[in-house]
Amino acid sequence: MTFVLIGVNHKSAPVEVRERLAIPESRLAEAIARLVQFPGVEEGMILSTCNRVELIAKVSSGTLDLREFLREYFETDTDLLADHLYEYRDQEAMRHIFRVAASLDSMIVGEPQVLGQVKAAYAVACGMGALHSQLHALISRAFAVAKRVRTETAIGSSAVSVASAAVDLATQIFGSLSGKHVYLVGAGKMSELAARHLIAGGAEAIFVANRTHARAVTLAEKFQGTAIRFEELYETADRADIVITSTGSPHAIFRREHGEKFLHRRKNRPMFFIDIAVPRDVDPEMNKVDGIFVYDIDDLQAVVSANVANREREAARAHEIIEAELQRFLARLQTQEVTPTIISLQEHLETIRQAELDRVRGRLGKLTAEQESAIEALTRGIMNKVLHTPVTALKNAAREAEANTVVDHVRRIFNLNPRNLNPKNLDPKDLNSKNTKTRSIPISRPRSEKQEEPAREEEKKVTPS
Repeated sequence: MTFVLIGVNHKSAPVEVRERLAIPESRLAEAIARLVQFPGVEEGMILSTCNRVELIAKVSSGTLDLREFLREYFETDTDLLADHLYEYRDQEAMRHIFRVAASLDSMIVGEPQVLGQVKAAYAVACGMGALHSQLHALISRAFAVAKRVRTETAIGSSAVSVASAAVDLATQIFGSLSGKHVYLVGAGKMSELAARHLIAGGAEAIFVANRTHARAVTLAEKFQGTAIRFEELYETADRADIVITSTGSPHAIFRREHGEKFLHRRKNRPMFFIDIAVPRDVDPEMNKVDGIFVYDIDDLQAVVSANVANREREAARAHEIIEAELQRFLARLQTQEVTPTIISLQEHLETIRQAELDRVRGRLGKLTAEQESAIEALTRGIMNKVLHTPVTALKNAAREAEANTVVDHVRRIFNLNPRNLNPKNLDPKDLNSKNTKTRSIPISRPRSEKQEEPAREEEKKVTPS
């Protein structure tokens, strides 16, 4: 097991560095193909998003440096990137993949988009045949870990942006945003973003009013909405259930008397004002009108801050889940690493047993069925006793850091051919499958003296005919 991960993200590198390494979706398959063709890389996957570019590979040597691949593929001097690149190996690489999939390494902790991005990268790598064994198992496990984090924590349940907080508050007021009308007063980026969140939450019609009418028209077209001239604002605002206002006006443009008129026209149906302007567009007195709900930028930021703190608490629980899952996956990989050696050892001793039986049969001549059975039981019993100690040592070592050392010793002692151990195209999960071509020989524990008596009796019956 040797995993290597190298990359940059929003924490390690500014956007001008990330964009130099970004791989567009149209070139991702070609980049992965180049990666798995790189000497020493057995499996590989590339994750390229606006916030990160990461290469993860299963390699044949722990000394392999993927910086050389970056230098060749991007035709860039990796020394210039040295301060921004991070690199993880084996357990640290696995932990990082789990954290990324579970959105613990995201700019906004708990956001769900990154899991979809990892799944998309995984699909491309699978389609290229770049994942087939241990890395395939690692990424698959990362998806299960992310699901468990989502299920067992509330890390993604609270809004952590002003726009998403506005949607949460609107939902609390109206119960459902389905069919609700939104009025944008001002055509700034924040208003547009909030409108997008509201529409994603189920809001229906969009009205836009701006002092420069052309900008109102442009923004309305983005939402297939209606542009309204700014001078018609007070005659039309009551059409909306939700008003998002950000005009840059030095004075409040909505006052208490406006709210009372709007509510009267709406027959007391509630209105929700999201005031993200500084100075404020909505007079605080308007919040005293029953049925009018006003939240300014500080209110929204307070909601965001509280939710961020809540996510941080949930993130601590998520880290515990990841550590537990990491140890389970490590144990599984270590067991898979010793399995090929166990199978090879079994086959090696079985070959010796069969060869010796064939040699002895030539001297003994024709044997009865009872004698054949006795010889089979005797030789298999001896083989199982010989196997018991090294197999037990291998299985115990699989749970410890010394696994590779024990495996190497057993291979040398029994002169096992490394080329037969877990070839590159063999999925470790198949090693215990009944469908593998290698045949597993049953291993029994050493028998007690009483259990060995029947075997001794059988030995006495074996005489030349």
